[in-house]
Amino acid sequence: MPSLEQALAFSILGITLALFVWGRLRYDLVALLALLAAIASGVVPAADAFKGFGDQVVVIVASALVLSAGIGKSGLIKRAIRQVEPHLRSTGARVVALTASVTVLSAFMKNIGALAIFLPMAMQIARRSNTPPSALLMPMAFGSLVGGLVTLVGTSPNLIVSRVREDIGGAPFAMFDFAPVGLGIAAAALVFLAFGWRLLPHDRKGQPSAAEAFEVGPYMSEARIPQGSAIVGKTVGEFEAIADGEIVTLAVLREGGRSYIPNGAWRLFAGDALILQGDPHRLTDLVTQTGLELAGAGKGPARNLPAGDISVVEVVVMPESALVGATPRQMRLRDAHGLNLLAVARRGETIRTRLRQVRVRAGDVLALQGPAGAMTEALRSLDCLPLVDRATGLGRKRYEILPLILLGITLVLVGFGIVPVAPAFFAAAVMTVLCGVLTLQEAYDAVDAPILILLACLIPVSDAIANTGGAQLIAGGLAQIAVQLPATGSLALVLLVAMALTPFLNNAATALIMAPIAADLAVRLGLKPDPFLMAVAIGCACDFLTPIGHQCNTLVLGPGGYRFGDYWRLGLPLSAIVLVIATLTIPIVWPLR
Repeated sequence: MPSLEQALAFSILGITLALFVWGRLRYDLVALLALLAAIASGVVPAADAFKGFGDQVVVIVASALVLSAGIGKSGLIKRAIRQVEPHLRSTGARVVALTASVTVLSAFMKNIGALAIFLPMAMQIARRSNTPPSALLMPMAFGSLVGGLVTLVGTSPNLIVSRVREDIGGAPFAMFDFAPVGLGIAAAALVFLAFGWRLLPHDRKGQPSAAEAFEVGPYMSEARIPQGSAIVGKTVGEFEAIADGEIVTLAVLREGGRSYIPNGAWRLFAGDALILQGDPHRLTDLVTQTGLELAGAGKGPARNLPAGDISVVEVVVMPESALVGATPRQMRLRDAHGLNLLAVARRGETIRTRLRQVRVRAGDVLALQGPAGAMTEALRSLDCLPLVDRATGLGRKRYEILPLILLGITLVLVGFGIVPVAPAFFAAAVMTVLCGVLTLQEAYDAVDAPILILLACLIPVSDAIANTGGAQLIAGGLAQIAVQLPATGSLALVLLVAMALTPFLNNAATALIMAPIAADLAVRLGLKPDPFLMAVAIGCACDFLTPIGHQCNTLVLGPGGYRFGDYWRLGLPLSAIVLVIATLTIPIVWPLR
């Protein structure tokens, strides 16, 4: 019979699980309520109630999210995909290239961050190649999940089981301890997904994002060619080819501001001003690649502010705005409001005049740069309505190689045991902000507060299950089943239970609950705990059955146009493959006895 403390701990755990499955309350609020109940009942001592907020797992997850956001700022990955895209002549080839790319990147950064980097590229490739997005996005989401199995920081369950291993008297898992098993599972998953995407429905239409719902159209912007730019001496045709034809040169201004309509053979020189039209994200990439200087960027009052205090917003000019009928020069945007005009978009019309000479109309969309703290008041006084933030990056210096260097240094320091995981990733996150890769606001936005709250609150609740003897009690029940099985069968049982729970709970919550139970089960069976902890990590990370168990699956739900039942089509056979591969490979790398 369970003791009173065990009964209370199980009751809190049971209610918490029920609330997770019910889904009416957010999972972070459920975790907060669970911790509050545990404190009130005395299951968690008041002195230990908030130790989860200082746990290294929380620090590592937060730091990895910031570092992932910094890597997302680099355009190197996007350009590499664009180089490969012309060779991807079939849907299968596109699935393989995108899924493999996400899988590899997920091994070295948070998998949700890796998927977020490739999602816009996949949508563009699908649109240009007339490929259903539903054929690409779910394989990419599943690839991000198996890629996270390869290293300690790829996914939260790996960090959690590493913490449990340290708590039971051993050292935590090292950075690449997960690689031998994780690489085998990732390789098998990629082989399956290369053909298995055909199981998915191809008639699904994705829901437009908030940014896509308001179709802005191509922006017109003005840029100057400085000395040393990569396009000095190139022709207009060669310049536009760098952007794959997605940016058009409407005019070239030279000789004191005279405007010329160039053909593709026109040669460009330092000092030329270009009137450009195209997608703002592609324009940002082009400016970074070629060293162009956007007209207005970094000038005026905004130039003396720290980078973190400058923001760029896209706004719609309302009919009652004082800007209507005036040019930016006439309205003295820079002097009166501290704003720089970077680009203008106008539906159904091509603008060929200089940016400062554009006469603004109602309905125009402007990209404005200015002090973040004063932006709201300035837009209110101008009667301009801000759009959803699409993170175009216009007017911001972008670091291409620096975030990748920071990641590489971090992996080397951790991989060779020079610096522990938590301090290394914390230092990398701080340097990402200090070096200007991210602003402080962008770093705060990158930190997934709900998942950090869940981890911080459930760590003491999970510890209470172990400290009251509850984990041993559950392990004893599982042991009655496991003794009837061979040792590998017991391992498969733990893996199967973790895989069954994680589609309905957050994977971090499942790992926090299952890891102590698996360790106690191994001890009861006279087996080593390491392979059982590995089984928990794999089972919790491999949620292929629902869109709600992992953020990666949720991220592609709308863009792919998937329904709840679509995940079973591809996820069930993949789950079976992971179960078989993991059960066979874990005992080889981590002996059971």
